[in-house]
Amino acid sequence: MNGAAAPAPRLFALSGGFLGPSAQARRIRRILSLAGFPPRAGWPAGPDDAVAAWGHGPRAWRAEAVARSTGAALWRIEDAFIRSIHPGRLHGEPPMGLLLDRAGIHYDPSHPSDLERLLATHSLDDTPLLERARLAMARLGHLHLSKYNRHDPSLPAPAPGYVLVIDQVRGDASLRHGGVDGPLPDSLFRDMLSAALDENPGARIILRSHPESAGRSRKGHFGAADAGGRVQLETAALSPQALMEGAVAVYTVSSQMGFEAILAGHRPRVFGQPFYAGWGLSHDENPLPRRNRRLTRAQLFAAAMLLYPLWYDPLRDRLCALEEVIDQMEARLKAFRQDRAGHIACGMRLWKRKHLQSMFGREKALIFESHPERAANRARATGRGLIGWASAVPEDFDGLRVEDGFLRSRGLGAALTPPQSLVVDDLGIYYDPHRESRLERLIAAPLPPGGAARARALIDAINQAGLTKYNTGADASAFGARIAALRAERPDAAVILVPGQVEDDASISLGAADIRTNRALLQAARAAHPGAIVLYKPHPDIEAGLRPGAVPDAHAIADLVVAGIDAASLLAHVDIVWTITSGLGFEALLRGKRVSCLGVPFYAGWGLSDDRAETPARRRDAAPVTIEALAHAALIAYPRYLDPLTGAPCPPELIVERLAAGPAGPARRGLRLLSKLQGALASKAHWWR
Repeated sequence: MNGAAAPAPRLFALSGGFLGPSAQARRIRRILSLAGFPPRAGWPAGPDDAVAAWGHGPRAWRAEAVARSTGAALWRIEDAFIRSIHPGRLHGEPPMGLLLDRAGIHYDPSHPSDLERLLATHSLDDTPLLERARLAMARLGHLHLSKYNRHDPSLPAPAPGYVLVIDQVRGDASLRHGGVDGPLPDSLFRDMLSAALDENPGARIILRSHPESAGRSRKGHFGAADAGGRVQLETAALSPQALMEGAVAVYTVSSQMGFEAILAGHRPRVFGQPFYAGWGLSHDENPLPRRNRRLTRAQLFAAAMLLYPLWYDPLRDRLCALEEVIDQMEARLKAFRQDRAGHIACGMRLWKRKHLQSMFGREKALIFESHPERAANRARATGRGLIGWASAVPEDFDGLRVEDGFLRSRGLGAALTPPQSLVVDDLGIYYDPHRESRLERLIAAPLPPGGAARARALIDAINQAGLTKYNTGADASAFGARIAALRAERPDAAVILVPGQVEDDASISLGAADIRTNRALLQAARAAHPGAIVLYKPHPDIEAGLRPGAVPDAHAIADLVVAGIDAASLLAHVDIVWTITSGLGFEALLRGKRVSCLGVPFYAGWGLSDDRAETPARRRDAAPVTIEALAHAALIAYPRYLDPLTGAPCPPELIVERLAAGPAGPARRGLRLLSKLQGALASKAHWWR
């Protein structure tokens, strides 16, 4: 047994906060179990065991007493610095990570915590670690991502030039244990406000309430009586990042917002002794002599956010890196920020409504109306937003338009396969080039921090998994031999793929130019390339008999009709794609293929395709766009994704994994029959909406 690793300590818990049935307790147990320390009931045997305390919470005294009496180690556990959308006290939302500290806890300076030891002794000079820290810091700022995230980045912040004074809730653990000699006095907040007024003569003072005191679940130290003159109490759900951007100085006692102020480039005036004080990044009213190392912002962030926490991925049920937490919180924030007021939904077919409820009704259940005008009236009356299926609402619709995303499902929408992604557009819709869409703005906008690398990784994952929008059809290997034979006969000929489209689709009616039918498209491709090897692929909906657009004489024009074949595997055998507005053109661009557009799809006009129809001047006048910028806009920034296994908002990387793993389950026969009936009646009735 020499050299065998010592067994992990057994971790005993004495309160329902660890062992209870709540979602928070279950999450805490799971994170600790994945870390190798499943909490258990019972009594520790001695120093080889540990007792769990939730920080210095109301029942922490039990763990402290048991640790003293048994000699067991006392481990304090707290929420990580990115926790959730809502404060846990208000909504019971489980945390995205934990801080497990064997030495103390980060907010208690009476003796060094594990975090303080990291900050004091870790080299923090690893280049990849610091590069991760810098990128993650930039992403948090870009996303307005904080510990709690009920704030609304669209709310206007006060005019720049103010001094920001940060309030905290009374009795918070960081105040009760925030000084070496005991609790920090409430009078410290008065001293802080006085200092802000004295040191910044003439400047406006913004008192920022804590999210929990703004929600009235806990009281803060400042109230309406403190406002007046040049002092303003701010209780609105303003973004902490936006407040930092407009501030000329930041004052705090021990709030986490002081840490965020450092990350935003401030040097806050700190009146307590929080973990981020004492490292040369703040003006400290009460410095700790033992903290005398000088750190950079990236080093502070690396220790506090990358090395110290246990981050959790609830979608894959595993511990993870901070970057995956940011990806998942980005997806959740997008959903929360669009849905926080609730929606009145119109133009939604009956079979879609359950899935739409899952996608858009997490904050407030969707209310469905059959007619856009009634929906608009009800939205105005209730203060809700308005949301509608893009192809089923009028041109003057004043709400969010919804459509299937570009990584949709394993199965056809016409076959009533629920989508795993939907796009949401507040300006227009991506397939209508006559008006600007939100997707166009995203394509033309600068990429966010890390956006190019993330988009490239996503493109590579999609290509490696062989994914497209619908992911139907057989592998193209059977046709590969026939294509190879044609290449052998005509070694200098290009292989051109012509994808068919549904001819009554909105993308054709709005985005086509002179060529508007599959037959005309096929003829145009042949006329332009008389010596080429032309392949024609009917649209899956047309192959399934669900939508119009068949070309009975396609064999007379094309060299090969490739029916029932998976688009991704087919693209590996072709050189060029000729299309009107098909999404397969986008999929071809992702695979480095040349694409000729005879209409105006969303990916045309940016310099990435051969555009044979006139594209909007707003696209032509934009700066050149990379394939990474196009992919980031279309696959990351524009859509929303719903995990089919957990039912939670998720990032596109997870949907790639789910789609690559195979279909979620067989389609029901009843839905197939309904889909055929829907296709037959779609242009004549609206009873299913």
